[in-house]
Amino acid sequence: MARKSMIQAINEALHQKMEDDETVVVLGEDVGIDGGVFRATLGLIDKFGESRVMDTPLAESSIVGAAIGMAINGLKPVAEIQFLGFIYQGFDQILCHAARYLHRSQGRYSIPMVVRAPYGAGVKALEHHSESTEAHFAHIPGLTVVIPSTPKDAKGLLISSIEHPGPVIYLEPKRLYRYKKEEVPEEIYRTPIGKAETVREGADITLVGWGGMIPVMQEAAEHVDNEGVDAEVIDLRTILPFDVETITKSVEKTGRLVIVHEAPRSFGVGAEIAAIVGERNLLHLLAPIQRVTGYDIIPPLSKLEDYNYPNSERVVKAIHKTMEF
Repeated sequence: MARKSMIQAINEALHQKMEDDETVVVLGEDVGIDGGVFRATLGLIDKFGESRVMDTPLAESSIVGAAIGMAINGLKPVAEIQFLGFIYQGFDQILCHAARYLHRSQGRYSIPMVVRAPYGAGVKALEHHSESTEAHFAHIPGLTVVIPSTPKDAKGLLISSIEHPGPVIYLEPKRLYRYKKEEVPEEIYRTPIGKAETVREGADITLVGWGGMIPVMQEAAEHVDNEGVDAEVIDLRTILPFDVETITKSVEKTGRLVIVHEAPRSFGVGAEIAAIVGERNLLHLLAPIQRVTGYDIIPPLSKLEDYNYPNSERVVKAIHKTMEF
């Protein structure tokens, strides 16, 4: 197996699925000649031509709307939005059409489409470029929301998303695009949607997060390991539907839970996880659930970015507070 970065793994997944299935098409701003703003679609137009790799106008509503029409008519479009903060012009199409069409047509028309978007902070980007608003989409019945955290999962989850029968919002943590390389199988493979991964076994406390927060949680877990605290780290991978069983079984074992996400604290995915654990695991909990999150503010510009988003020090403090309760 070759070692690949996340962006290389995403690019390979697109190449292989387009070779494997001629109904897969790619569309978005600069996805063709330029290969995408982060080069995720590099080389696709040279291999598959303009009829399957389509540079679009700067109009997110048109990109998403065209993808919906393609999906209804038998194609499997993969639409790229350059940054998650730009997706809101297409939000109406996602909410009112992509997510509802199977229901509206009484099961006659599914919408097998993927909307890819880089999300989150970590690269000192401009306004609207560092949004982490996965909770918007997690609140919409009919959607599937996926966030990988490793190159291997990025490829496997993207292949699974393209093959999924309904609309998938596939969010890519851009801080991890070139963060590390790991061995990625060269053949087509699938990482299951809706299944979390326990990336580190532990007995004392459970850490749950996704996307760009996984390296932060792992660093914190390694730090407290030196203090005699055995932390279990769970990568959610799929936000909607998320893997309730893996989380609740872990909390049954450890009795403690810290949830980490870079999105704003209030009304987020972390709050939903905390609520479900409270409903199912109340008698297993040895301490109150802690959340380490971004603040309830508009994403700051680059000079203040590091003050807003969780780091390993904040996670370690939450672990200490939980263990000392």
